[in-house]
Amino acid sequence: MADPPGCCSTCATCLLCPYSCQWITAKKEKRKGLRTTKCDCSWFLFLFCVFLFTLVWLYFAIIILNDFHNFNEFIFRERKLWLDWSQVLLIATAVLISYSSVLLVLALCLQLCGQPLKLHWVHKVLLILTALVVAAAFTGLGIKWAEEWKSARVSLQATGPFLHIGTVGGMTLLAWPLASFIYRTRKTGLRVFLLLVYCAAMIALYLAPLGITSPCIMEENQLPPKPALVGHRGAPMLAPENTLMSLHKAVECDVQVFETDVMVSADGVPFLMHDEELTRTTNVQAVFPDRAAQSIAFNWTDLQQLDAGSWFLERRPFPTVQSLSPADRNETTKQRIPSLEQALEAVKQSNISIMFDLRPENHSDYQNFVNVTLGVILQSGIPLQQVLWLPDGFREDVKQQAPGVQQVYGRKRLKDEKEPVLHVNLPYQDMSSEEIRQYRQDNISVNLYVVNQPWLFSVLWCSGVSSVTTNACQVLKEMKRPVWLLPSSTYLMIWIVVDCVSFLIIIWAFILLKKCSHRRQTAESETDVLLTKINSLMQE
Repeated sequence: MADPPGCCSTCATCLLCPYSCQWITAKKEKRKGLRTTKCDCSWFLFLFCVFLFTLVWLYFAIIILNDFHNFNEFIFRERKLWLDWSQVLLIATAVLISYSSVLLVLALCLQLCGQPLKLHWVHKVLLILTALVVAAAFTGLGIKWAEEWKSARVSLQATGPFLHIGTVGGMTLLAWPLASFIYRTRKTGLRVFLLLVYCAAMIALYLAPLGITSPCIMEENQLPPKPALVGHRGAPMLAPENTLMSLHKAVECDVQVFETDVMVSADGVPFLMHDEELTRTTNVQAVFPDRAAQSIAFNWTDLQQLDAGSWFLERRPFPTVQSLSPADRNETTKQRIPSLEQALEAVKQSNISIMFDLRPENHSDYQNFVNVTLGVILQSGIPLQQVLWLPDGFREDVKQQAPGVQQVYGRKRLKDEKEPVLHVNLPYQDMSSEEIRQYRQDNISVNLYVVNQPWLFSVLWCSGVSSVTTNACQVLKEMKRPVWLLPSSTYLMIWIVVDCVSFLIIIWAFILLKKCSHRRQTAESETDVLLTKINSLMQE
């Protein structure tokens, strides 16, 4: 196969060697007669599919970073091993997407230069492994973390317009190698098939914005007020979760509600703790090595002996731990498990509200837990409107004993609701933008959890949510407006311009490569005529 114009031997070598892993085939005399077979085309198609597969996984990996701390906690509960698995996820994903991207770029450049697509068997094996790894990742996600599929739906509201622009750009660039292949192949049926598929794909992309909806496509004056911030276990990126230090850090972040978890000790003292075991957030194994680590099995005197802060510096649950000041590090090591009474006093002084779950919900003595907790609240002197009650168990008793406490429901309202629901607390995946707007119109306060990423906060802000529970209060506090906000007229203009520019580039690519193909065919014909004449003269 002759080198096409503009593709020197050195360029051909640089492209062929990493793709085919055979240096000798890059030489012109060794390449003569090589052609891209049907098998080679099949492997190129497989490469393209693997690239798209890994690209989709990269998108999911970025999306699930919002909730990845939950995964880290799950692994610790199961294996007693703490590691920031998000870093492992991102590194592995980056390696896979980089590998498939480089191979795809090499293949497209080889096609433009008219070189054979002889993918080496090592790459074939690695591509199959890449596909299997990504498939296993998606399968695990579907089995153990199915709610993240709903997160993807929410994310499309934030990224839909930009994904459309990026996809149109990528498909537009694909017109160059496609046109080159179409003009080189002699199979009319294959030409027609590829053109039809490509045209259908581009038409679908050009019209895709008709189906793209985002709450952030609105006028500036229609933007709802910024959602209030609820500190998830305080400010867990700045201090050990469920400690007084974490509460005070949350107050500095301007949170309006301190969200926590309450348990009751063996001697009847309510205290702040999320896990049913003390292992993750205390040094219980060092202080009481021979005892089971069940949180409610310890009395208050024993709980006060535990260090509830040093683990934060040792395990570094968030990257922000590295940036703590010396004073904050020193204060962290002094943290102890706070009682509910201490937390209520700090909340009262800070003039914020407190919202909590009472755990464990399935305990046989749960009614006593409710009574003890309610007794501490009533004795604390905190204004009852500052207490947001989440537990569903024995809610009617709470309403009778403390009617001033605000009742927050972990479900959507029912059609036959006996009493009006004024506050709901749900995962952000469980409410659509339309439902949020409807609840807002009906004066129902909607709090969604856990929201850490600015893109997610922006979508919920544009939707009109009342408040969000977050680990990253220090980040969301600084946001003065959503990450992006586009008037519908501006988005319409961007849509039309992108589609028109893409169409013109595609037409230009096909016309330009058609001329190049015609010149090449003319040169090859003249060469064939010259060789024929030379052959005739030699025979005479």
